Amino acid sequence: MLAEIPNTKLILISIGIGLILLVAIIYLIYKLIKSEKRKKDAELKFQQLEAKINQIELQSLESKLNPHLFKNILNSIQSHAYQTYFALDKLANVLDYILYESRNKFVTPKEEIDFALNLIEINKIKVSPLFELKVKTKIRESEPLLEQRLLAPLISIDLIENAFKHADLQSSDAFISVTFEFKDSIFAITVANKMSIKKPMKKEKGGIGVETLEQRLKIIYSDHFKLDRFTEGDIYIAHLKINLLEHKAKMLAIR
Repeated sequence: MLAEIPNTKLILISIGIGLILLVAIIYLIYKLIKSEKRKKDAELKFQQLEAKINQIELQSLESKLNPHLFKNILNSIQSHAYQTYFALDKLANVLDYILYESRNKFVTPKEEIDFALNLIEINKIKVSPLFELKVKTKIRESEPLLEQRLLAPLISIDLIENAFKHADLQSSDAFISVTFEFKDSIFAITVANKMSIKKPMKKEKGGIGVETLEQRLKIIYSDHFKLDRFTEGDIYIAHLKINLLEHKAKMLAIR
């Protein structure tokens, strides 16, 4: 009878270890299933976004931005698996904005700023971890025109694209700085970057170009905007300011 007691303890210990192993196996299976689901979700989202990009006709984008930008972004996302889901989510927002919101003649400053921030987040995937990318927003949420449709869509894209094109993204001493401001009914964006000593690659067909951007601004905003571009040493700076209150007053006077 006494000999049975140690055996009982041994059996209980074995059962306990077995239960722990069973729980561990169930947990590992759960984590594996969850990981596989996330992987499949990411693959499905990637395929949907790729199909959406293919639906975008070059002719409808020529006056807006370079469609090759998104092909390059997709390739970058594929090569950085650990950031895939986050980047795809941002890319989905960017594509939705281009496909739907940009069809409108005007968008709100808030929508344009959100779009630009998403695009910058996507571009982060292409830069070195040592690269300095600074983004600031100085926005008065109480501004009455912040959520009124007065800003031309994709107005900030060329200045941002230009910075990423001409900066050395793999250099530790290079940088890009982007600042968005909205106060006193004035939308402003300032983009600065240290210029790369390397010659930029030949640009693909597409993109609006700085000259075309200025023409577009003149047509839409007449003399209610200011676009400055200059260099200080090896730093290139672009500053765009649009007085939306003056533009709105003009539009109301025309009616």
